Amino acid sequence: MKPKKNAGFSSSESRCENIISITRITTPLGPMLAGATEKGICLLEFGTRRILLTEMQTMGKKMNAVFLPGKSKYFSRLEKQLNEYFSGKRTNFSVPMDISGTDFQKKAWDALLKIPYGETISYKKQALLMGHGGAARAVGTANGENRISILIPCHRVIAADGTLAGYGGGLPRKKYLIDLEKQFS
Repeated sequence: MKPKKNAGFSSSESRCENIISITRITTPLGPMLAGATEKGICLLEFGTRRILLTEMQTMGKKMNAVFLPGKSKYFSRLEKQLNEYFSGKRTNFSVPMDISGTDFQKKAWDALLKIPYGETISYKKQALLMGHGGAARAVGTANGENRISILIPCHRVIAADGTLAGYGGGLPRKKYLIDLEKQFS
């Protein structure tokens, strides 16, 4: 009988071909869990996010990978750039990312990367920029599945009426990030 592939976590029966190294990074918004492959950062999530374990299991399956605490050549660069961001000295990130998702998700996340620092747009406007004018809800769902918080700035998307809506890290963190960027832009 062939052993089952695991759900993204280490075990002696694992048949995973890839390793995602993980570490904890302290930020002004609380601890974050960072993950990296050989290609770049693939995970940056708030450690208190309720669905973090589920996200990791899903990622592990999709990437045929196991998560293991460890080092990555990208972690020190990520931590340095996050510190610069939170102190207002960095407006974009250059640390390599290993982004996995559907074509639609990647298109949504690419649109997020084009939102200028210190600015916000609505989900509807993001959908229009992607060429999917009637897909604001689908765009919101794709943004919610972004696993690289802050670097892929889903916090810059707000409701059409200007209110804060939908942020996996919680609306207080979203407000903090928007206010931080407005302060330094």
